[in-house]
Amino acid sequence: MSVHGGSRQVLMHGMVLVLVGLVWGLAVPGTPHPRLALGAHIQLVTNGLLLMVLATAMLTLPHRVGLTSVRMMVGAAWLTWAMALSEVANAWWGTTQMLPLAAHQAGATGGAPWQELVVTLTHIAAGLGLILAWVLLVVGFLKPASGTGIK
Repeated sequence: MSVHGGSRQVLMHGMVLVLVGLVWGLAVPGTPHPRLALGAHIQLVTNGLLLMVLATAMLTLPHRVGLTSVRMMVGAAWLTWAMALSEVANAWWGTTQMLPLAAHQAGATGGAPWQELVVTLTHIAAGLGLILAWVLLVVGFLKPASGTGIK
């Protein structure tokens, strides 16, 4: 994998997340907990756009983001998929521990312990992965790009 290739992978993840989010939006009213399903729809589209911005910046602007950082960004994209799909499943599960406000609005009463654990772990992992990816992006952009004359 190269920096360019990894950036394109992140871009593709973002584009497909948005597409899945738009299609998922059609299913929202048919779920047992539509408010939680709406949260999944918003997560898919928003995180897809976030990854597209991250990748577009790396593909078009001069930077010093290294290969290790790009690999972490690709990993964050995969973690985002796990989190978003756990939210899709949560439209049926109705867990309450990780998303208490949305769960309360949805009238959810809580899922099985393993369901609560899946939703919690995927949200924590994706959140930490995305924070790290953005920190690495910012650091890579704060360093002057080689050969640009920018100081």
